[in-house]
Amino acid sequence: MIRVVLPWHLRLLAKTPEEVALEVPPPVSLQAVLDALEQSFPVLRGSIRDPRTRTRRPLLRFYACRRDFSLEPPETLLPDAVVKGEEPLVILGAVAGG
Repeated sequence: MIRVVLPWHLRLLAKTPEEVALEVPPPVSLQAVLDALEQSFPVLRGSIRDPRTRTRRPLLRFYACRRDFSLEPPETLLPDAVVKGEEPLVILGAVAGG
């Protein structure tokens, strides 16, 4: 099982707890996890990625094992610790200050 931590606004939209578990067949890439997340929670379609281009929404970031995956290609494989369920993929809402 792949663990995914969602930010508050996506949890509220999908009516989920902070962390969800997903079945993702290998190879476990960022795109595969996001596809599984949107399949399990259809209300999230278009909230994480643009529905036409399937690119990351600008105010969301993806982290796994203390590494930023936000600008990596969608087919980038996630670390073994995420694949084994030891560490989650974390989706964060951007924080801005001023």
